[in-house]
Amino acid sequence: MPSIPLPFVVALLLLVLLIEVIRRDDRLRAGGKPANLPFLALIGASILQSVLSGLRWGYEVQGAMYLLPVVAALLPPLAYGGVSLLVRKSPLPLGRQLVLHALPAALIVGLMLFWRDAVDMALVAVFVIYAAAILFLMRPGADALRLMPLENATPAYRSIIFAAVMLLLSALLDLYVFLDIAQGRGSQAIILITMGNLAGLIALSVAATIASRSPSPVEEDRDAPAAGPVEGDREIMATITAQLEGRKLYHDAELTLDRLARKTLIPARQISGAINRSTGKNVSQYVNGFRIAEACDLLATSDKPVTEIMFDVGFQTKSNFNREFRRVTDMAPVQWRETRRRETRLRPPSP
Repeated sequence: MPSIPLPFVVALLLLVLLIEVIRRDDRLRAGGKPANLPFLALIGASILQSVLSGLRWGYEVQGAMYLLPVVAALLPPLAYGGVSLLVRKSPLPLGRQLVLHALPAALIVGLMLFWRDAVDMALVAVFVIYAAAILFLMRPGADALRLMPLENATPAYRSIIFAAVMLLLSALLDLYVFLDIAQGRGSQAIILITMGNLAGLIALSVAATIASRSPSPVEEDRDAPAAGPVEGDREIMATITAQLEGRKLYHDAELTLDRLARKTLIPARQISGAINRSTGKNVSQYVNGFRIAEACDLLATSDKPVTEIMFDVGFQTKSNFNREFRRVTDMAPVQWRETRRRETRLRPPSP
């Protein structure tokens, strides 16, 4: 019975993942939310890379070796492009962005033609540079994701950091393979490349998770006037709290830091700084605190199902709701409701 090279299995799994992400994005587009195209292209490029790896190492198709480095050079720019859509719009026009981020692949093509020995080290440099660029975008923490719904900002931030680390690990893996072959051994090359494909699957799964919830900057509400400077954390916190409590802005499941800034007429950076300095939390945690407080009230005073309460207070996924509820109360919602009712029954009546 013929065996199937592991990279082909990875490619098949990635294809299933891509189909699922596209299906989710179709649902998002039905609600007016464009897909994160760089992340979709990232998965597609990874499928191609896995197929080429299977042809090269499983069936010794020599032609694949000329395409593998070029496709690999596309992955870091696509990852960076997907992340940048969650952070801000690029100051460069789309055409210039495409040209700029196509340069690594063009460089690899040139090296393949004129200086093949430098290809591996050039790929290492590309992976390291783009990983550093992603980490630079994420330096403000979860609040950097100004265009992402606050419900998903914290897990998305962790996923992006993980993806950047995976790029760095891929660079180290490529460097090790290069040195292993340069020293005349190369016995571990196939095993390491296979492991790299599996690691890539994990990283791309994370990227796909982010892509399925990534709004586009063009959908943001632009009717509010530009914000002016606001002095003093106390005044900023009072304004934010009044808007969240009075207008129940946290009920908006698609609430982002940018949208909160426009609603309060306070620059996003000032909101993030004031909340962080005053509460020690990021914006996502602070807003989710209002949602959890109302959820606790509904759990204690109504018989609504937990899922209905989750939607009422502004959450869209049970995993995020349960995670934030445990962060605030150290209990699951059902456990909290049962504990509260037990305490109520045991409490002596008022005189």
